[in-house]
Amino acid sequence: MNAGESDLLDAIVVGSGPGGATVARELARAGWRVAILERGRDHRRSPAYGTYLGPVRYAARGSFLYTRQGMNVIRPLMVGGATSMFCGSAAPPPAWFAERYGIDLTRETEETVRELRIRPLPAELRGEASTRIAEAAAGEGMEWTPQPKFMDPDRCPRGFDCGAHCMLGCRCGAKWSAAEFVDEAVAHGAVLRTRARVDRVLVDGGEAVGVVGRQGRRAFELRARTIILAAGGLGTPAILRASGVAEAGRGLAMDSTLMVYGVAPEGSGGIAHEPPMTWGWTDHEHGYMLSTLIDPWLLFPLVVAHAGPRHVLGWARWGRMLGVMIKIKDSVSGEIAADGSIDKPLTDHDRRRFEHGERTARRILVRAGCDPDTLVATRLRGTHPSATARIDDVVDRELRTAIPGLYVCDASVFPEALDAPTVLTIIALGKRLAAHLIAAGGTPARTGTRTGA
Repeated sequence: MNAGESDLLDAIVVGSGPGGATVARELARAGWRVAILERGRDHRRSPAYGTYLGPVRYAARGSFLYTRQGMNVIRPLMVGGATSMFCGSAAPPPAWFAERYGIDLTRETEETVRELRIRPLPAELRGEASTRIAEAAAGEGMEWTPQPKFMDPDRCPRGFDCGAHCMLGCRCGAKWSAAEFVDEAVAHGAVLRTRARVDRVLVDGGEAVGVVGRQGRRAFELRARTIILAAGGLGTPAILRASGVAEAGRGLAMDSTLMVYGVAPEGSGGIAHEPPMTWGWTDHEHGYMLSTLIDPWLLFPLVVAHAGPRHVLGWARWGRMLGVMIKIKDSVSGEIAADGSIDKPLTDHDRRRFEHGERTARRILVRAGCDPDTLVATRLRGTHPSATARIDDVVDRELRTAIPGLYVCDASVFPEALDAPTVLTIIALGKRLAAHLIAAGGTPARTGTRTGA
């Protein structure tokens, strides 16, 4: 059922990343009249998609978004959200989601794994150099395992071609993105509006009744019975605050990350032309994850420039580089300030985790054959802004805010840093929320009206 501008919608979904796209698809399938409002554009068919120019066009501030402390944060603003630039890695929700918060996502996770065929890449496609790193880690007493991926090589009509450039956007077609769920929602009658920046939620009589914002230069107001914010760990708290939820954005996690690189011996290939993050390992005791990863060619000199000219000149050996990513389970700290700036200090606990992870990564790379004199660590970066509208703080365990009719479904609801790839957990939360809304509100296509959730 198509929703016209003058209709009272059943639901407005703000954001088209994995949370918003999943909720919109499930609701549209159930006959709900849904509008998806996306701040960015659909860049999938753009010649720049997946190129070095791409992130300049579709990431916030041209990819030059920084915290007050100087940590670079890449925030894609486009249909599909962050899944347009992720490494395609998957991990089930951590056990503590159920143990500490009573949120069991087993059914939703298993359903998603089956539907999207999430699994490790075949052994022959994991990369010879990446596998060499995993074997070196085994020599250090760590059992690295193949990383489950949102990648299906069979989807590539021109052949699987995946390497460091995968993070710029998938051009070979192997990697799933949330934009595919958006397409399915539209096929079931949802309306997608791009370049639609939502400023705040309309509240009338204490209940959420719609949203206001701008599409290009034109102001708009759209009303619905249910509002789901899924604008991401940075976007959602800004909308919540503007809507009167003052506690949103106080504290955040970033899955703070750095990479350690080293040059392999002559005659040995590097990981630059291999799929990213095909192997991984989590040190739960010390709170960090390791995986195989390297920055794309043009970005490499920029991320090592702080270490001095010697390492920048090592750019010529990029094809022989081995890389280990360190992603810590960082503490919830800092805030999204009223002016929109990001204050994210590292705690002493966070620093100790990085120090331990970097020592471990260096040992692995040397065992894998890297010259110790070539080892270099990048600057810190933020990869998955989250925990800015936390469960049991800003939303309840059904993802409801204190404003009736207003829900949140994205990484901002994480009660703490996930310490794992985030997308599968967000999809599972989206399926769970959609099932709750449908059970509470009925199926409009069959019942004609619904009573509200």
